[in-house]
Amino acid sequence: MSDPPTDENLLGAFLKERRARLDAAAFGFSGRRRTRGLRREEVAQRANISVTWYTWLEQGRGGAPSAEVLNRIARALALTDAEREHLFLVGLGRPPEVQYRAADAGITARLQRVLDTLEWSPALVKTPVWDVVAWNRAASAVLTDYGTLAPEQRNILRLIFLDPRVRAAQMDWDGVARFVVAAFRADVARAGASAQVETLVRELTDRSADFAAIWRDNDVRTHGGGLKQLRHPVAGEIAFEFSAFAVDARPDLQMVIYNPATAADAAAVRAIIGADKT
Repeated sequence: MSDPPTDENLLGAFLKERRARLDAAAFGFSGRRRTRGLRREEVAQRANISVTWYTWLEQGRGGAPSAEVLNRIARALALTDAEREHLFLVGLGRPPEVQYRAADAGITARLQRVLDTLEWSPALVKTPVWDVVAWNRAASAVLTDYGTLAPEQRNILRLIFLDPRVRAAQMDWDGVARFVVAAFRADVARAGASAQVETLVRELTDRSADFAAIWRDNDVRTHGGGLKQLRHPVAGEIAFEFSAFAVDARPDLQMVIYNPATAADAAAVRAIIGADKT
């Protein structure tokens, strides 16, 4: 039985294991083999690196690889996102740089059921560029009726700065607007999505002097949690404690849950949703 990998050869052990799991025929390699998986020279060929360098990586020699080499190897071994992240952690001691990609249309049915279980707590799922891609009944009744909006209108910044009804619902609109812009800026940078939001930022700058002024401040904040106070047109003032959560295996998504802050706030939400059902 072989010894467990040490700190020095974790990268090599991971590469060998993933290489051995692959079906050579599926990658266009033929011929009789004594062992399963791809050969070292086949991985090197697919990664466009030298066989010697790849061999050294598996043997724990030659120093730390570059991020570019690890990305080539990840593609050569057809690694999943989770496997690619692990490759970087054992190879460089850090996760790979974020490569933003637009969220798939909608979310899984399982995640939607989680939202729907929160009957009295408005909840939504948003992307790093603050597009709302899923929500529950409570969010539609209390926050915004997302179902009546076109997909491009379901952006939180567009709603805060361009929708008069959303603006009127904020107890402290200026504080909310500054928080949203600062957290948006941080999320966009973290996701590597600056190029993807240029059109949105230009639109908001042209259409909202408030946004243009706040954007110039260059503030950044986290979106972990806090207190949100709303002025509902029927129920009056309602307060929520909100928390944001990462969606595992979906770095492009974040769930935000708004829990009524007091028993009176919870009763107000139930009344709103009850009226919405009738």
